[in-house]
Amino acid sequence: MAKMAFQHQAGTAMECLSIPITLHKEKDYDREGREILKCGFKIGGGIDQDFKKSPQGYTDYGIYVTEVHDKSPASRAGLRIHDKILQCNGYDFTMVTHKKAVSYIRKNPILNMLVARKGVTST
Repeated sequence: MAKMAFQHQAGTAMECLSIPITLHKEKDYDREGREILKCGFKIGGGIDQDFKKSPQGYTDYGIYVTEVHDKSPASRAGLRIHDKILQCNGYDFTMVTHKKAVSYIRKNPILNMLVARKGVTST
């Protein structure tokens, strides 16, 4: 059943193994000298995006990690490119727009995520 995580239809129940990841953002400063919290990864996808146009070849409307910066909080936490974020701080990421996912990721200094990873949580 774990295979379903990568062809999941938003709004339907799924059974899936997941990897817990805790990411502690680090303080940095933007160009204007304002303090910001950096996590070191980028995402793509969402229920408002057309996954068929994804350059990564994703197969559903999930939120996927598209970039992980070296030596970042994300890389130290074990996040990998192409991980599918299933949940972040208790919020369901299987039925979320891209903009909403970004706002939830930006909201907290610590991200407690559950991710699915091909070859680890699926067959």
